[in-house]
Amino acid sequence: MTRPQPPLQSDYDAVIVGGGPAGSTAAAELSEAGHRVLLVDRGGRAKPCGGAIPTKLIGEFAIPKHLLTAHIRSARIFAPSQASVDMRIDGGFVGMVDREVFDPWLRDRAGLAGAEVVVATFRDVERGTDGRLAVHIVIDGVSHTIFTGLIVGADGANSAVRRTLFPNETRPPYVFAYHEIIRSPAGRPVGFDPQRCDVYYQSPISPDFYGWVFPHGDTTSVGVGSAVKGFDLRAATRLLREQAGLAERETIREEGAPLPLKPLRRWDNGRDAVLVGDAAGVVAPSSGEGIYYAMLCGRLAAEAATQFLATGDAKVLAQVRKRFMKLHGRVFMVLGFMQRFWYRSDKRRERFVAICEDPDVQRLVWESYLNKRFVRTDPSAHLRVFFKDLGHLLRMAFQ
Repeated sequence: MTRPQPPLQSDYDAVIVGGGPAGSTAAAELSEAGHRVLLVDRGGRAKPCGGAIPTKLIGEFAIPKHLLTAHIRSARIFAPSQASVDMRIDGGFVGMVDREVFDPWLRDRAGLAGAEVVVATFRDVERGTDGRLAVHIVIDGVSHTIFTGLIVGADGANSAVRRTLFPNETRPPYVFAYHEIIRSPAGRPVGFDPQRCDVYYQSPISPDFYGWVFPHGDTTSVGVGSAVKGFDLRAATRLLREQAGLAERETIREEGAPLPLKPLRRWDNGRDAVLVGDAAGVVAPSSGEGIYYAMLCGRLAAEAATQFLATGDAKVLAQVRKRFMKLHGRVFMVLGFMQRFWYRSDKRRERFVAICEDPDVQRLVWESYLNKRFVRTDPSAHLRVFFKDLGHLLRMAFQ
């Protein structure tokens, strides 16, 4: 659906900068709570993203079936030696979405909930003499000033809101991601399965992260990520396409962007601003997953903003980070350790892929991913995984 640019008011309860999953979710839920919301999105680009969403997201955020471009039933991971391990999902699936379609749908949902959605560029923000924020945006080359009591920065890893209102917060550690959306091969040629995601842990493809082949029905996302300065992501993607037998497939579009891999120490300024999604550094280490966590941030921000607008108590804005980290901080800590330890060399990656062959590991990984929580129902499985991991570490230490 295409929505016309609405007539701007001069004053809103909240201005949300960034119309990705975090910003659109915050705008929709804050509007549903009865507040006047302006959602500012610069438009014209889609974020490079594999597009995987877990079952929990589909249910919690009422994602309609027509937005799912594929149902993934397994993953195949490739070690540096070219050995591979298949990780099948028993009784479930990972949904795939195309961000070029998914994000506009989320913005439209925010608009239908009552938010005013504009295609504009955020320029800066300053505090007026009355203490309210004066937000300066540009629409079709024309500058506008909007007044608000709250601003939500959902404008990505290089957040302009963060740079303006959070000068002491440096950009979090990140990998740079690049992918190419290609035309999927017809049928099931050798090496390609439209219901399987492929992940490559190989230094020529990525020295410190991974490469991926994620099917999306008629299209497929093929990409790589790396934090190594000067690493040629385009060349690595060409190599990945050749290795996956996709070199000759039509390229539809190319996209690149930084992915933060560590939540910032603070998401609010203690007064009238809060960061969410990539702007707050909320992308899972090791996997690079961000859509679910971004939308959860948006929801938590909307709930805190409702309290803030009702009471004027700026302390409630700190609850966005506090509540998020209580729910998922442990997961981020574990995934961060995994990335720092297992991705460090091809020798360790080889062991990592071998560990993933274990059925206990696979079951715990999929149940945790799909439901976004550590599985506690089978402590014996956790114990078995612990001792198996310990065995791998000891063998590596004595080789």
